[in-house]
Amino acid sequence: MGGSAVPTKFSQIIGGKLFDISKATEIAGDDYWDGSNYTRSGRNTILYRSLKGNFFLGHYTCWQGERDSLEPISKEEAKEWYESLSEQRLSYEEAFGEPPEEA
Repeated sequence: MGGSAVPTKFSQIIGGKLFDISKATEIAGDDYWDGSNYTRSGRNTILYRSLKGNFFLGHYTCWQGERDSLEPISKEEAKEWYESLSEQRLSYEEAFGEPPEEA
């Protein structure tokens, strides 16, 4: 399998709002190249921020019978996902508009 398993075009209406990955900023994900492929167990998760500043997850699968989906989440949930996903595309401050708190 060459290339990322993550689509470049995908949208879904949730709660009357259109979430569109082609217009959103990728913040973090778990789609790293391991020498064979980008997928982890046939699935990937990407954290996005919409143009209006809403956060959402893209859940992607290559398994038959499963469907890709988008999931709106709060800013606090997005911060938790940011920390748990292995590949950060933006710094914490770029992603959330604030520096991380001191420990």
